[in-house]
Amino acid sequence: MELLSGLNQEQAQAVTLSKGSALILAGAGSGKTRVLTTRMAWLIQNSLAPPHGILAVTFTNKAAKEMLTRLSAILPISTRGMWVGTFHGLCNRFLRTHPQDANLPPLFQILDSQDQLSAIKRLLRSMGVNEEQYPPKQLQHFINGNKEEGRRAQEALVHDATTRAMQDIYAQYEIQCQQEGVVDFAELLLRSVELLQRNSVLREHYQRRFTHILVDEFQDTNRLQYVWLKLLSGPHASVFAVGDDDQSIYGFRGAEVANMYQFEKDFGQPEIIRLEQNYRSYGNILDAANALIKNNQGRMGKTLWTEVGAGEPIRIYEAPTDQEEARFIVGNIKELNATGTALSDMAILYRSNAQSRVLEQTLFAAGVSYRVYGGLRFFERMEVKHALAYLRLVANQHDDGSFLRVVNFPPRGIGPKSIEIIQLRAQERATSLFQAASSLELSGKAGSGLMQFVNHVERWKEMAHEMSLPELTALVIQESTLAAHFKQDKDGADRVENLEELVAAANGFDHQTDLDDLSAFLSHASLEAGDHEAQVGADALQLMTVHAAKGLEFDVVFVSGLEEGLFPHDNALNDAKGSEEERRLMYVAITRARQRLTLTRAENRMLHGQVRYGMRSRFIDEIPESLCKYLTPNKKMDSFFDFSPSIKKTNTFSSDTTFSAKSLSPYRVGQNVSHIKFGPGVILAVEGSGEEGRVQVNFREVGVKWLALAYAKLSIG
Repeated sequence: MELLSGLNQEQAQAVTLSKGSALILAGAGSGKTRVLTTRMAWLIQNSLAPPHGILAVTFTNKAAKEMLTRLSAILPISTRGMWVGTFHGLCNRFLRTHPQDANLPPLFQILDSQDQLSAIKRLLRSMGVNEEQYPPKQLQHFINGNKEEGRRAQEALVHDATTRAMQDIYAQYEIQCQQEGVVDFAELLLRSVELLQRNSVLREHYQRRFTHILVDEFQDTNRLQYVWLKLLSGPHASVFAVGDDDQSIYGFRGAEVANMYQFEKDFGQPEIIRLEQNYRSYGNILDAANALIKNNQGRMGKTLWTEVGAGEPIRIYEAPTDQEEARFIVGNIKELNATGTALSDMAILYRSNAQSRVLEQTLFAAGVSYRVYGGLRFFERMEVKHALAYLRLVANQHDDGSFLRVVNFPPRGIGPKSIEIIQLRAQERATSLFQAASSLELSGKAGSGLMQFVNHVERWKEMAHEMSLPELTALVIQESTLAAHFKQDKDGADRVENLEELVAAANGFDHQTDLDDLSAFLSHASLEAGDHEAQVGADALQLMTVHAAKGLEFDVVFVSGLEEGLFPHDNALNDAKGSEEERRLMYVAITRARQRLTLTRAENRMLHGQVRYGMRSRFIDEIPESLCKYLTPNKKMDSFFDFSPSIKKTNTFSSDTTFSAKSLSPYRVGQNVSHIKFGPGVILAVEGSGEEGRVQVNFREVGVKWLALAYAKLSIG
């Protein structure tokens, strides 16, 4: 049959399943979108389901549009009436069809994330609740988190006085939204589930209508989405779930990889088909991914393979510093580009957004065109711009733009009316806004907030003459409460890391101008944040986090920062579930590469404002050496190396020697060591000697610990 031409045996088997539910374990690059689209076409062509009898769920509008476009190209049918879309889009369509049953006005409005935040702030003002005590973003996460678990306000999880108060605010928020006829994103799904649960007539109608339900990226579904799917699938429905448990990387957003295991129990021993033939990558890349992911427990199991051959070995480069790591990557990119590889066919992936700064700086200096995919360049990120605005006021108190940006951020009670008064005073006296604010006496909270702000800036200006640039930057970030403000935000960890990285940028800043350090640094930040972004369609290197890279592929991929505590991330090291998700994230990173994969790390990295001496990531060690080409000496067995560029020291101690603290301490920063209980690690710091001394070690399995030298009993090597 022409429809099935070009499909491999497993793909064709999945497409032509006649009845019953199925779980399709679709490995990276195995053609899952083609299988989903062809499955829909096959059902329609063979009269197993009319177009309106198919429900297909995707995770992005782009994927839904692509699916419909492909379907139209295969079959001469109209796809206008088909239910193909995202969970939120389909729930919106359902509620628009039955607003009265859902207790909603016919023209109900949808609040996006920003609108929802504004609604919460408005509610707090009407309730007389202090935003500093109950930050709106924290409340937003509390409300959405409970809704995504199917819990209304009265069922919200409460474990202390704070969450009890948040539960009360959640209840008032529900009343406000109902009165105003608005729903947030989480409400779309929750209200749809509740309507289907209580209205058996509607539920049975849709169960009869949708005889075939197809779900893409099934590993990324959350609990409520899974409940919605179960409610819509009647006793005779066929659910065709396509996913990859090895690519489940959104646990922090509520995704439940366990839904894949639960599917087997809930859908009557469904057919399980593995799509393992990969059409993207060479064999060595796939073998590396297979070897890595086998270290996770409880997998459904599959092994990727290809017919195109082994290809190049995995290249591994271990640099003395993060600057050397960046120079190596950029040098390789320039060489590849000069010999014919387009910049747009290459990508640098990293675990944390803060890592992009050194890479961006090196690319900018080398004149390599690049684009930050799914995010902003370092100096364009909101939290960095706020910190720079404070520093600009320290350097120049006539900078009205910077004044307006931060006079009430973080919030200090200086509202629009107060700012208007400051602006009128500045116009009357022909002065800057800061000068006007300095001479103005406002009453109440606005007055005390403005006085505190002015005093801070004036004190920082005085201290700028006594402090180094990084010290001043750190002080401003701390005393402005920017860092504290973002720490309250559930999703603020990246922003805090970027603020810490700004301190690192100041620490490593070197200039050859007549300007003072602060002015030169601010000029440098403006230039790097300027219009250097590659134009749309222009050939440009891609920079992105591994999370942002999911679903993409490139001829050449560099994965940087492969150090314990960075990738895998510190936050996951003490949690088996988190460690396994980090490994899945690395699996995603590896399988983005088509032809060449390079893994890099730095022994000495300036990150979050401090130097880190990183032990190589376990993920490098989990790739068989037979698949690798080491571009620097394989340091797996090295026990001691200096972290100054291009200098390496040899170990003079026996690798199996255990030392007593009674003698001179043999420990040095950067040494690889092993502890009988905590396992392998790397020394971060040594303080004192003898019985009074101690050593700080970053252990691979248990994280960072201080040990007394008297009892450390560390084996070197």
